Amino acid sequence: MHDLVIRGGLIVDGTGGAPFAGDVAVTDGVITAVGPEVSGDATEVIDATGLVVTPGFVDIHTHYDGQVSWDEVLEPSASHGVTTVVTGNCGVGFAPVRPGDQEWLVELMEGVEDIPGTALYEGITWEWESFPEYLDTVRRRHFGMDVAAMVAHAPLRVYVMGQRGVDNEPATPDDIATMAELVGDAVRAGAIGFSTGRTMLHKTKGGELVPGTFAQADELRAIALAIAEAGGGLYEVIPADHTSAEDAITAEIDLLADVSRESGLEVSVPILQNLLSPTMWRTQLDAIDAARASGAHVSAQVASRPFGMLIGLASYHAFQLRPTYRRLADELEFDDLVRELQRPEVREQILGEDNLPADRTKQMDGLGTTLPMLLDRVYVLGDPPDYEPTPEQSVAALAAAAGIDPMAYLYDAMVAGDGRGYLLFPFLNYNDGDHEVLAEMLTHPGTVLGLSDGGAHCRLICDASLPTYLLTHWVRDRSRGERLPIEMVVHKQTAETAAAVGLTDRGTLEVGKKADLNVIDFERLTLEPPRPVDDLPAGGRRVLQDASGYVATIVSGVVTRRDDTDTGARPGRLVGRTA
Repeated sequence: MHDLVIRGGLIVDGTGGAPFAGDVAVTDGVITAVGPEVSGDATEVIDATGLVVTPGFVDIHTHYDGQVSWDEVLEPSASHGVTTVVTGNCGVGFAPVRPGDQEWLVELMEGVEDIPGTALYEGITWEWESFPEYLDTVRRRHFGMDVAAMVAHAPLRVYVMGQRGVDNEPATPDDIATMAELVGDAVRAGAIGFSTGRTMLHKTKGGELVPGTFAQADELRAIALAIAEAGGGLYEVIPADHTSAEDAITAEIDLLADVSRESGLEVSVPILQNLLSPTMWRTQLDAIDAARASGAHVSAQVASRPFGMLIGLASYHAFQLRPTYRRLADELEFDDLVRELQRPEVREQILGEDNLPADRTKQMDGLGTTLPMLLDRVYVLGDPPDYEPTPEQSVAALAAAAGIDPMAYLYDAMVAGDGRGYLLFPFLNYNDGDHEVLAEMLTHPGTVLGLSDGGAHCRLICDASLPTYLLTHWVRDRSRGERLPIEMVVHKQTAETAAAVGLTDRGTLEVGKKADLNVIDFERLTLEPPRPVDDLPAGGRRVLQDASGYVATIVSGVVTRRDDTDTGARPGRLVGRTA
């Protein structure tokens, strides 16, 4: 007697092999049979005729470090077939932490990942000091999906070095030994790896560079060796970026290759195409190829759609520092603000004003100056949302066709309808106005899917929806270039991502594997437009992006979502490496 049988679906098993028609049986949270026709009765049967059955999706790059304190569902990821998330990315997190340093870590996360500080202050329980104690806190909670955690370098450095760590001073041998010891303890307690950030773009709310940005080779090596000695794990590095010279980029990857060869660890280095150095991503990939050829385990973590920001009244925009807009936004509730902005006389007044001085410690305050110069790269997102728009769909082109000023067109697009619509500003991965660079990244043998930033950049993006986008756009709907086979796309966000972080008990539909699955109405699968909601602790705003077409999402054999709706089941747990 099986607990669950999924019958008659098109099985895309995560191995990369061709899809086939068949059944999947589950007992005690484990897959017990996969084949053309599984025999035996079951407590529950899901009729998957005409549907696609896949492993659950594994998202290795999220920022739910604080959200696990208050949210058992873990939206937005839960809506997109994700059954395992990895936190602790980009070198930022909330453990270890000394009493009195909590506020600083909140401001660090707020600055780097744009998570409202008010939500973090109200939502985080702070039941820990050490990283193992943080893991214990997460372990006591039950979720709609599994959670794995990495140790973040910034809180570790501040915990060990205090103000010297905040100031990015060089670590002493004693500092390094202590950090290595603490990371080893964390891995033995269940951490699946370590992350550090070395980009000049990541700063605290107060404008300070993230602790660890300038960590020397001896510090990086010692931590890696401690992880290896404790059992292994992923070593994620947000590298120096386009603010650095090309030889500095390749030297950085050479250093990380040395770290990998010495420790045996898998090193993950996110790469993105940018406007200032549009071919740097290829230089990075070439350096990674060379590192892999030399025996280093280095992979490039890549995204599956352009990375940028959503422009709109519910987010950030080009008019936010104009005096009339600023006054009205301070005085009015959102719906009243929209109605006021739609009045012709208010429109004319705002369009004729200059910006108030920008606060350079606020990352988005400069949009009023920069965005008007880039309206050929800003697009109305639309419904259904189009993340591969043509140049003719830009605000500049549409304004020219309509015979009006581009800023006036932008204003009208923002205040249209209920004012909750968005425009897309893809400043990364979209230099050429199409997805061809992304296609090359996705199909490169040295890449792994990531960079959803689930839980982060709450007002700017909802890239936690990437798993659905991969299926709808890349497999089914893309019209401006070649599509990708469904078996490849599923493999890349299941078996491949699971293996990258050492979670080898999941990611494929094979006997003995953990019963994490999706049953998907592939023809009906739809990615809805993003929408703003004010549902974070303390009323904080975030962007959610719904999907329809997930008939069932299953974690450890338990249906957590049915027909795109949370069932209330919470089989998800803190998980550690199985490799």
